[in-house]
Amino acid sequence: MEDKRAGFVGLGLMGGLMAANAIGRGWQVTGWNRSPEAVSRLQDLGGTAARQVTDLGHLPVIVFMLPDLPHIEDAAAGLLEGWKQKPPAPNTVLLVMSSVSPTAVQAFGRRIAGLTHGNAQVVDAPVSGGTRGAADGTLAIMAGGDVEAFQKVEPLLQCMGTTVRHLGPLGAGSLAKACNQLVVGTTTAALAEAAELAERSGLDPAGLFDVLSGGLAASRVLDIVGPRLVSKDYTPTGPAKFMHKDLSFVLDAARAAGTATPMATAAVDLYAELKRQGLGNQDLAVVRRTISNLSQGAAAAAEGTVAP
Repeated sequence: MEDKRAGFVGLGLMGGLMAANAIGRGWQVTGWNRSPEAVSRLQDLGGTAARQVTDLGHLPVIVFMLPDLPHIEDAAAGLLEGWKQKPPAPNTVLLVMSSVSPTAVQAFGRRIAGLTHGNAQVVDAPVSGGTRGAADGTLAIMAGGDVEAFQKVEPLLQCMGTTVRHLGPLGAGSLAKACNQLVVGTTTAALAEAAELAERSGLDPAGLFDVLSGGLAASRVLDIVGPRLVSKDYTPTGPAKFMHKDLSFVLDAARAAGTATPMATAAVDLYAELKRQGLGNQDLAVVRRTISNLSQGAAAAAEGTVAP
């Protein structure tokens, strides 16, 4: 891609770091964010501020890093309205890097293609690796969409990730991210449950995790989330409430494919409970507190202090 100009919509915990890596690799980045502080940080790095999302409509690629597709559609409303009057340049790419529904992003892609007479295409390219991966430029990026559209944005994606894969047509990236979240969400919950069980039984969770890391239970989730589970550090690197959203996409995809999802179903219920307990804005590791709260209720019920 010779034209190294990109727009970024959403400069939060992940988007700001991803945009910074693009700037560091020679891209001219113009960014928009609801809060001006994030835009100021982008400018300090050499980026340019957009007053509104419509200001990005002339760029060859526009990255969206917002919580979900409805947020993206709201942010892009003015942009799309302008494109009704004057379609974008051919081969414009809207790069959806948020975790979204595979079926919903396909519908969004059809809408964009129709509205722009095929001049703009959507590529879905959600990421995994958290804020550490975003800061280091080592994200895993799973993409879906037209092959030529993917190849156009691949150099930009390579600035943000070390594992960049085109997995199929539009929606394939989002399906892969749903599978990723199934593994991450259930593994984190299992580790949290193990830590709580160990501590309540007189074992040191740190010692337990050290032993687990040397055996078959070793994983990147254990390496990264394990220390936060042990120390009960729930400072957000990404809000835990989004895991409930992402796992709901797993259930939607499974229904469409006719696949049983016993693990995902249980995890959706657990992360729904996390949100009911008011913990959704804390780090994913806060699922341990959710399990602790449930444990206290179970213990009280067993002692007969509350109705079973």
